[in-house]
Amino acid sequence: MNIPVDAELDLVLQRELPVPVSLVWRGLTEPALLKQWFCPRPWGLSDCRIDLRPGGEFYTVMQDPEGKQYPGTACFLEVEKEKKLVWTSLLHGNYRPAPPVTKDDKPCAEMPMTAIITLKGDGNKTKYTAHVMHNTEAFRKAHEEMGFYEGWGTTITQLEDLLKAL
Repeated sequence: MNIPVDAELDLVLQRELPVPVSLVWRGLTEPALLKQWFCPRPWGLSDCRIDLRPGGEFYTVMQDPEGKQYPGTACFLEVEKEKKLVWTSLLHGNYRPAPPVTKDDKPCAEMPMTAIITLKGDGNKTKYTAHVMHNTEAFRKAHEEMGFYEGWGTTITQLEDLLKAL
């Protein structure tokens, strides 16, 4: 199923990566690899759990340069090996509704979103598309102003560099 982009609610980032789709998939789905690229440096990912199935948990702990940690949990909605990953912050593992946001959550926690990552392999290249959907124009705008394009673009460059070294 191809979800149309709503310019008022969605953000989209596309890149062509000079690595095979099998490596990109590993980078997206193996916790040990995800920890090495998922946050723009000097931020990092101190913990990660991936239950790679529809209804499975996608758990990360982002860590800022001062060491403060920000856990986040999402739920995979769709997993199509080497083609598509869909997850949402509105649900936790086993499709449980996410609990209310607290003051200790990371700043973007109050911004519900669904991410659709699609991959299209072509030999030793992969077209990567991140389609991030929000439920209000205000949340889309806030995510963009927080640095969506710079942040997600930086992390994809970090992923590319990591995968080239494998």
